[in-house]
Amino acid sequence: MCLSGRAMLVDPGTRLTDFIGHYRKRNSPMKALLCKAFGPASTLALEDVPGPAFKKNEILLDVHAAGVNFPDTLIIEGKYQFKPPFPFSPGGEAAGVIAAVGENVSHLKAGDRVMALTGWGSFAEQVAVPHYNVLPIPQGMDFTTAAAFSMTYGTSMHALKQRGHLQPGETLLVLGASGGVGLAAVEIGKALGARVIAAASSAEKLEVARNAGADELINYSETSLKDEVKRLTKGNGADVIYDPVGGDLFDQAIRTIAWNGRLLVVGFASGRIPDLPVNLTLLKGASVVGVFWGSFAQRQPQDNAANFKQLFAWFEEGKLKPLVSTVYPLERAGEAIDLLGGRRAVGKVVIVTPTKPSN
Repeated sequence: MCLSGRAMLVDPGTRLTDFIGHYRKRNSPMKALLCKAFGPASTLALEDVPGPAFKKNEILLDVHAAGVNFPDTLIIEGKYQFKPPFPFSPGGEAAGVIAAVGENVSHLKAGDRVMALTGWGSFAEQVAVPHYNVLPIPQGMDFTTAAAFSMTYGTSMHALKQRGHLQPGETLLVLGASGGVGLAAVEIGKALGARVIAAASSAEKLEVARNAGADELINYSETSLKDEVKRLTKGNGADVIYDPVGGDLFDQAIRTIAWNGRLLVVGFASGRIPDLPVNLTLLKGASVVGVFWGSFAQRQPQDNAANFKQLFAWFEEGKLKPLVSTVYPLERAGEAIDLLGGRRAVGKVVIVTPTKPSN
């Protein structure tokens, strides 16, 4: 899963003058979790800082909740593909209420409930967001759920639809199936009509995947992933493999791929970027496909909007049920990042601003 930085989330139609002039005045002081030097989450500090300025093409968001994602564990240690200037607040997605809008923003207004892709900055009481990275929160969705929705479901929908071309009746293997993007992939796979095999490292995590709709379960800490996939598919292998883990699991998973299969490279939560045995792609007529949702959303905004229209419809139909397993107050956001970085989280971890309502 890739999350674009602010410099990479520029709407192609935005004029340069929108970015280099006409900043709004900063608001009253707010609390924000600050990263002042690259390091572990224990070095982050909650401080009072000036409220963010916002530009003509941006909205100012009162943050009610913010999702914690694996890139947050990397960005604070300087290991991600973009490095914000110090000091900065981590947090790539948020949900809340618009406090004000820039003069070029006509389709949104103060008081609107929205979810936003921010790149960074969401672990704070307010954040400025380009208007094209903001979506209205659908009816019946609270702020905590909305903060857990955009990145995981946006990534997984793009992966399975545009990159994996998952078809009804095909077999989908989901690695790391109890995490945020993994559970989203399980649910979306079922909504698209696939048979879903969920793979995770413990029985407890697999039970979560089962509750999300997985048809088959593999505990890869106790059994051979390759052997189990072959058994469950009668030797045919998985048509689509969703991999947010990388490392040793990628090495095993690619050997389970079906003829004309597609292995989706979503992320590297294991910490190791695997080497690619290209001979296997030749023998299976298979494809290894990268998934970069942030760039897709920027380059193909109409397709991304169509994806979210479908996702919101599935949510309203009860087919998507985001699992928020752990909620932390803003002052404990560092603990939330540690939980995710240690791969101990199940479902989604969310930060809430204590002074803001959750719905």
